[in-house]
Amino acid sequence: MYSLVVKKIDRQGRIVLPKEWRDKWGDEVIIIVFDDKIEILPKKRPELDKFFDIIEVEIKTKDLKKELLEDLL
Repeated sequence: MYSLVVKKIDRQGRIVLPKEWRDKWGDEVIIIVFDDKIEILPKKRPELDKFFDIIEVEIKTKDLKKELLEDLL
């Protein structure tokens, strides 16, 4: 399923993304520039709880989230 949305670009070159989109996909995007188009994709951090049962890591620090992200990325 997809939808088409037309957005205005303001005088400073900005496009405003609706709050619902930012809540769903986060506040960072990846912009891919082609010769004839621009794609804007969400950059969403991995949901760490999906990976708890499939990886083994040795935790050397007290920051579990940081340690897991380093192993995943």
